[in-house]
Amino acid sequence: MYNSQLPTDGNSAPNGSLNLDAGAFTKNAERHNNERIRQLLKSFGLRTSLIRLKVIDALLTAAESDRPQGVRGVHSHLLDLDIPLSFLSVREVLKRLCSEGVVVLNDDKSYSLHPQAAAVLYGSQ
Repeated sequence: MYNSQLPTDGNSAPNGSLNLDAGAFTKNAERHNNERIRQLLKSFGLRTSLIRLKVIDALLTAAESDRPQGVRGVHSHLLDLDIPLSFLSVREVLKRLCSEGVVVLNDDKSYSLHPQAAAVLYGSQ
């Protein structure tokens, strides 16, 4: 049976160029970041869900930009990334992360990682 992916001329690689683009590397970097967030959630006894990953990632992005985000800010950030989550879903995830000690609600109604969660995330326990 003929397999078009196997070389027939003795070469070990199929003819043609590799289609590597920056998107492949970006997804790898995102995967690495998601793995850190997965470990964070696991250390707090929480299951990983896509919405938790995205919400925590949005908080980390806001912290890197030194712009605290409330529920509306996190929700808007996710919508800008074409992640269609409802406002209520984002609010409930933030409330749950607060109750578990992963995230804290600041006096200005913005959210940030709890210092202990940041220590787990960045490996400085």
